Amino acid sequence: MRTFTEDPPRLPGTRPGGTRTEREASQRVQQMFSRIAPRYDFLNHLLSFSLDRLWRRRVARLFRRTLRRTDARILDLCCGTGDLTFALERVRVHELRDATAHRTPLFGSDFAQPMLDRAHQKALAHGRSAIFTTADALHLPFADSNFDLITTAFGFRNLVNYEAGLREFARVLRPGGELAILEFSEPGVGLTAGLFKFYFKQILPRVGAAISGSKEAYSYLPGSVSKFPTSAELAAMMKKVGFTDITIARWNFGSVLLHTATLLAAKL
Repeated sequence: MRTFTEDPPRLPGTRPGGTRTEREASQRVQQMFSRIAPRYDFLNHLLSFSLDRLWRRRVARLFRRTLRRTDARILDLCCGTGDLTFALERVRVHELRDATAHRTPLFGSDFAQPMLDRAHQKALAHGRSAIFTTADALHLPFADSNFDLITTAFGFRNLVNYEAGLREFARVLRPGGELAILEFSEPGVGLTAGLFKFYFKQILPRVGAAISGSKEAYSYLPGSVSKFPTSAELAAMMKKVGFTDITIARWNFGSVLLHTATLLAAKL
């Protein structure tokens, strides 16, 4: 007789192998991303065939209306080496049509200091005005209702508690503020999906490990994607903590998802 068993419940956040608590998981993720910081940009562009640049530009362009406001306060969370932050800044300068116009600087934050060190270097090299600060996305050092827009690209998946992260985002967003979460997802069925899964699980970890010197980090990546909430589950969490007007865009054969939402006037 076949015994029915329910699917195990999804974890509340990421759990790298061998970690048992949120604290252990957070420390492991921080260590992994700190180690790969020197080769992070090169590998992002190589392993995505430079499509990661396109995805970030798409996100930035979606928020042109907000970016053209000189007083808009914008935070790029889990910013890594700042690529999305800089994409937002480039769109903002284009929309304002004046690179010298006075405007509230963009903020980028990450809890892996070596990543932020590289973001600082890139900002100096290219004359960017973004401000980068070390911060844990679950415990942000910002006042309530402080930002008009929060973005995060390929970083939300690494939080040790997704719902807690969304609540913290809601805390620092003003009522009516916008949120954008760009993340990887496992594509559905079909030949293209099968080829992507093979590349993502078999090729990408080997190449990433060989170039970065960290087998753990690039083995962690496909596992973290497979355990990440589905688009519907993430949308439900966003709604639960007070977001509305949730939309989901699927790119690259469904392997990249963009969730956008607006914070309700009355927070829950």
